[in-house]
Amino acid sequence: MTGRNLWLVAGGGLSAIAAMLHIGVILGGPNWYRFFGAGEAMARMAERGDPIPAIVTAGIAIVLAVWSAYAFAGAGLIRRLPLMRTALVAISAIYLVRGLLIVPLMLQPSPTQFDIWSSLIVLGYGAVYAIGTARAWPALSLKESRV
Repeated sequence: MTGRNLWLVAGGGLSAIAAMLHIGVILGGPNWYRFFGAGEAMARMAERGDPIPAIVTAGIAIVLAVWSAYAFAGAGLIRRLPLMRTALVAISAIYLVRGLLIVPLMLQPSPTQFDIWSSLIVLGYGAVYAIGTARAWPALSLKESRV
């Protein structure tokens, strides 16, 4: 691939930051679960030493790290990964659909600030991935990558 797709570089960076924040939540403990909006139930489980919050949060961090790798691969920073087009379209769609949850949230009587901000942030992530994927589309084809 010629040049770097700065949209996918940015998307990969954003996903990497989100993955690291999730690891930070695990290390930060119950108060971090509360601050980052995981909910009181998750915070209380973490207070009791229940492994479930850490397992769930680590799983999310791993998914975000993989998504980051796909963005970096699509941008040409690392080697090509399997199913590049499919993965980048799916990642873009998941971020966008999650972000668009802001619409029903705004119809609720009192949406939380966390719900509003997290939806807007994720919507931004989805837009960055979608633009980057669209710009990289021709270079992501298998035929072109074998030449």
